[in-house]
Amino acid sequence: MNAPFQARAGLRDPFTAFVCDDATADMLRPVAVEHGWSPEKVNKGGLRNAVQSLSVSASPTILFVDLSESADPLNDINALAEVCEPGTVVIASGQVNDVRLYRDLVASGIHDYLLKPFTVDQLRDTFAHAQSILSGPRGGEAQADKPHVMAAVIGTRGGVGASTIATSLAWLLGEKAHRSTALLDLDVHFGTGALALDLEPGRGLTDAIENPSRIDGLFIERAMIRANERLSVLSAEAPLHQPLITDGTAFFQLQEEMKNAFESTVLDLPRHMLIQYPHMVHDAHVAVVVSELTLAATRDTIRILAWLKSNAPQTKIIVIANRVPSGGALEISKKDFEQSIERPVDISFPDDRKVAAQAAKLGKPMAEIATGKMAAPYTQLSNMVLNHASEEGASADPKAPSGKSLVDNLKSMLAKPKDKAA
Repeated sequence: MNAPFQARAGLRDPFTAFVCDDATADMLRPVAVEHGWSPEKVNKGGLRNAVQSLSVSASPTILFVDLSESADPLNDINALAEVCEPGTVVIASGQVNDVRLYRDLVASGIHDYLLKPFTVDQLRDTFAHAQSILSGPRGGEAQADKPHVMAAVIGTRGGVGASTIATSLAWLLGEKAHRSTALLDLDVHFGTGALALDLEPGRGLTDAIENPSRIDGLFIERAMIRANERLSVLSAEAPLHQPLITDGTAFFQLQEEMKNAFESTVLDLPRHMLIQYPHMVHDAHVAVVVSELTLAATRDTIRILAWLKSNAPQTKIIVIANRVPSGGALEISKKDFEQSIERPVDISFPDDRKVAAQAAKLGKPMAEIATGKMAAPYTQLSNMVLNHASEEGASADPKAPSGKSLVDNLKSMLAKPKDKAA
C-alpha cells in the first residue's frame, strides 16, 4: 500500500475512490478535478465495493476508501491489502474517533485516516502529501546512493541493555544518518522495540512466522509500524502460551525484504537465536556485542565472540561495555575484562539511571534523550557501524578470541586479586 515502495504509475489509474454517502462524493469530485483526475473515478459502495472491484482490476496509484459502513475496519483494511498492489497509497475515512484504531490502521499500511466530518482543505492536504511521497526518490535511487547496512545487536546476558542499544542505534541511523531504517526485534514474546518507542507492536512479526509464504514487499509495507519518517519497527508481544515454531525461513525472508525496502536494518537478536538460527548473522555487516563488567557476562562474551569468529568471520565486531558505574563498584575491572576476552572494549556506556528513566517515561530512545557526555557513545556507535559497513572485504577481527580455553581466561582474571592480596 503506501511508501516507501515505488508505484508503477504508468500501468494504473492515478486515482480511484469508493465512498458511502453523497456528501463525501460531492466533496471529492471537485478536488479530484483540481488534480487532473476524472470525477467518474469516485464510486459509491465503500470499502466492500473497493475489495470486489480491485480483486479483478489493477490498483490505482492513490486509493480513497470510506470505512463508515465497516463493522470491523482493521480486518476490512487487511482484506483490502490482499487485493492492492505494492505502491498504492491508501487514504481512509470513517466516523470512529479512536486513537488506537488510527494507529492500527496506519500500522497496517494506510497513508492517512480522515475523521468525518472533514473539510475540503484537509482533503487537499492529504492528497498533496500522498503525491509528494509518490514523487520523492526511493527504491533503487536510494539504494544506489546508500548501500544497505545491516547491524545485529546481541546481548551477552539478559538485562545488559542490548535492546536499549538497538533502539538507539536504529533511531540514530534514521534521524542523524538520514537513512530509511528498519528495527527488527526478534524477541517474539518479550520484545521491547515497540514499547521503547511508545508504539503498539501489532501482529506483523507473528503473522510472518506463522505464514512465511506471505512475506513480500507488500507484507513488509503493511506490517512495519512507523515510529517516524525514517524509522519503522517490526516487533511482537506474542502470547506466552504460543511457542515459537519456525525453521527460520521467515527470519531470512524478512531480512531479504528489508534489504530491498530500507537503507539500514538493525536486528535486536536474542543470544539464544544464534544457536537456533545461525544464518541470522551471515548477512550482517556488523555485530554489536553488548556486555557488562561482570564475571558471568565476561564468560558469555568470550563464548559469543568465539562463535562469531567461527560462524560469521566476515562480520565486523563492536564490543560494548554497557551501564558502567561511575564509581569503583565494579565486579571486575575494564582492564581485566579486556584481558579475558583478548580484545579491547570499543565503546563504554556510563550508567545513568536518570536518563534511562526519562527515556522510558517519554517513550523515546536513550540516544534522543541523552546530552553531552552521555550522548557521545551513541554517536560513536552509529559512526562505527557505518564505517565498518562501508569497508569492503570485511574479515575476521585479528583481536578476536584465540584458542586459549575459557577456563584459562577466567582463571587468569580471577588470580589477579588473590596475587595482590598475597
